[in-house]
Amino acid sequence: MVEVTVRYEGNLRCSATHGPSGTVILTDAPVDNHGKGEAFSPTDLLAAALPSCMMTIMGIVAQRHGIALEGMTATTRKEMTTEGPRRIRRLVTTIRVPLLPTHPHREALERAAHTCPVHKSLGAEVDMPVEFVWAG
Repeated sequence: MVEVTVRYEGNLRCSATHGPSGTVILTDAPVDNHGKGEAFSPTDLLAAALPSCMMTIMGIVAQRHGIALEGMTATTRKEMTTEGPRRIRRLVTTIRVPLLPTHPHREALERAAHTCPVHKSLGAEVDMPVEFVWAG
C-alpha cells in the first residue's frame, strides 16, 4: 500500500506528497477549466502515468532478458470530451523504442506495455491507441 496526501493550496492548486519518498508534486487547473495552467492538471498526471507505466513494465521485461532500453521515450496526447461530463476521452501514445524493428523480444515488449496497471485500470470509455516506433 502507498499513501499519497493531497492538500488544496487555494486558487485551484493542490500539492500531493508521496508518502514513501516525501516527493511533492503540484497540480493546477488547466486554462480551459478556470485555472492558470502553471503545473500539471490532474488529468495531465493521468496522461503522464500511462506512458510512464507502460515503459516501466517494458523495462521490467527488458531487465529479465538483459535488454537495454535507456533512451526510450513516449509522447501521449490527451484529448478531453467537448460535450457531456468533462473527462478524458482519448490518450494517444507513441513509444519510441531504441531497438531494431527485428528485435527478437519486440512482441513480448509490446505485449508487456499493454499489461501495465494504469492501462488496465482505465475503462473502455477512454480510447488508448498506442503506436510503437522501433528506431534502433
